[in-house]
Amino acid sequence: MTIAATGTRAISLRRYLLTGILLPVGVLIIVNTASLYRQALSAVNTAYDRTLLASAKSIGEQLDVTGFDEQSELRVTVPYAALEAFEADNQSRLFYRVSSLNGEMISGFGELPFWRGTIPIRPPYSALVDFYDDVFREQPVRVAVLLQPVASATGRSMAVVQVAETLELRKTLARKILFDTLWRQAILLAVIALVAVVVVQRATRPVRRLSAELQGRHEGDLTPISAPDAPRELLPLIEATNQVMGRLQHLLDNQKRFVRDAAHQLRTPLAVLKVQVQSALRGDMEARDALGDINQTVDRATVLANQMLALAKVEQLRQQADLQAIDLAQVVRSVALDLSPLIAEKDIDFEIETVPARVTSHEWMLGELTRNLLHNAIKHTPAGGSLAVRIVRDESFVAMTISDSGPGIPDELAARLFQPFSAGNVRHGSGLGLAICREITEAMHGGISLENRVVHGRVTGLDATVRLPIT
Repeated sequence: MTIAATGTRAISLRRYLLTGILLPVGVLIIVNTASLYRQALSAVNTAYDRTLLASAKSIGEQLDVTGFDEQSELRVTVPYAALEAFEADNQSRLFYRVSSLNGEMISGFGELPFWRGTIPIRPPYSALVDFYDDVFREQPVRVAVLLQPVASATGRSMAVVQVAETLELRKTLARKILFDTLWRQAILLAVIALVAVVVVQRATRPVRRLSAELQGRHEGDLTPISAPDAPRELLPLIEATNQVMGRLQHLLDNQKRFVRDAAHQLRTPLAVLKVQVQSALRGDMEARDALGDINQTVDRATVLANQMLALAKVEQLRQQADLQAIDLAQVVRSVALDLSPLIAEKDIDFEIETVPARVTSHEWMLGELTRNLLHNAIKHTPAGGSLAVRIVRDESFVAMTISDSGPGIPDELAARLFQPFSAGNVRHGSGLGLAICREITEAMHGGISLENRVVHGRVTGLDATVRLPIT
């Protein structure tokens, strides 16, 4: 059994699952890596900003003042060696500038731009400090500004201490943190990918095993799939597949039975027909009598072939879903009208009593069911006898009863009349009419029964009753 995709490429379940698992995880890891890097960089800046503040405070401790406020004069002596303790690994350099509040240069690097900002309302440290990024000597720097009160016995003033640091060390540490984070996240992603591959591989193993089992079956093997270890998610698919295979097996069995029965049943009338033709050719009997016998044999073979085709059509319609609500009473009256010549020929007292009753079926099936039952009743009703058709209904079912006034049927025959080719009189029937009726009623989820009508201990006729669910 081969399933081909037309126009579109089949989707791999494993690829779909892996993509659905790894893609969101990969995006999450990328976002998490960026977040971790920003947090690490913020922590690095905080740590090195603390070092800048310590440098500014160290310089502020070297200040001296004479005079008060506007008349004050600041003095400072800061050897560069005092800043070397804050320079790490010779990777970054420190620059400083000490100024008065109005920007007058007191000490340090004059090309370092004077601070023109404001102190934050809530500075990160317990000091009048501000941090900002700038460019000094064509290099990016991080600058700490400290407003340092200066007081002595001879004066009081406020100094602005600026300390700038180049960013080599910060960038080196940030890159190291980034690479360490990326390596860890890459290892984590690899582990997740490996686990996902293993889990998906194990999860799809029952699918591959079922596929191999089905591909290894020989042609015509429609036995149910047995997968006791299949996961719960696959059970509905397995059950549906088994149902489809069961229906296919049923169809194949019916086809085989039809071919077997057709070959068996048609062999006899064809053999009889050949004998009759040979007898006519030899002149064993008059041509008119021979043609009459041949005509009867052809009629019986035609009826048999039509009924076998009808039996096959019932099974075909059973598999179709184009059923509709049909009024059984209307179908019965239409069939009765078609068979009225047969009723009139035998001078039968015919009575019909119907009520509207809609059932879900195919119109051909209802017509064939009614035609077979009514035709049998006409055939077994004696000339001048009575025949009645009645339809009654309740909340759930509709019952159609066809009552003839024939001799009835023996009890031992009633049990097997619904089997194919089980005729009450083999000289006047093929034994398929009631089998067709049973197949039709079963297709409509109904039932059919035959019961002798007994009055005062005497059989006065046969009641054929069909019960069908109401739409």
